Amino acid sequence: MKIVVVGASGKTGRLVIEEAVNTGYEVIAYVRTKESVKLVHPNLTIVEGQLNEKDKLKTVLSGADVCVSTLGGASLTKHSRALVEGIDVIVGLLEELKVKRFIYMSSIGAGSSRYFMPQPFRFFIADLLLRVPLADHTKNENRIMKSQLDWTILRPGGLIDGAKSETLKHGSESLSMKGNQTISRASVAAFIVNQLTDKIYSKKCVWLME
Repeated sequence: MKIVVVGASGKTGRLVIEEAVNTGYEVIAYVRTKESVKLVHPNLTIVEGQLNEKDKLKTVLSGADVCVSTLGGASLTKHSRALVEGIDVIVGLLEELKVKRFIYMSSIGAGSSRYFMPQPFRFFIADLLLRVPLADHTKNENRIMKSQLDWTILRPGGLIDGAKSETLKHGSESLSMKGNQTISRASVAAFIVNQLTDKIYSKKCVWLME
């Protein structure tokens, strides 16, 4: 199975490609700079490119079985035009190339999941601190959900470093959170790799926490 990972140089993306190649998948990491990925593995190919390089993205995505996005904005105060436009380009190319499976890492607080948060966490996190990046994720979620793809949108809690959890909680139903929920990036990466073949959350938004 050929997997393309965009956002592979980020903290979660690096764990995704490591988990995927160690599972035996052929992985292409699409990154802005090759030096940002230190992993060397016979199953890993690193391609340098930008999200607005449509022809390069098309070449990378051609023949893929799954595309995974762990992209995120770089600012809490400025909308990421590159992220939103990049996801639009990727979704369009996946539809054109008949690559059906797309896994997108969003966040708790995006879309309808903002109402999973209790007050005052919703106000301080979704309405103030993360208002801008969550708005970008919501735009991307809406674009993906309107597509013809076999998509899964992941909405993890606050990402932290740490070991993979053996008691990961996940679901697609409405949720009443208690407090500020977190999850390790290693747990998210393992869940993403599991979703490469597991279709239980096909065309669903999934919350993740420990």
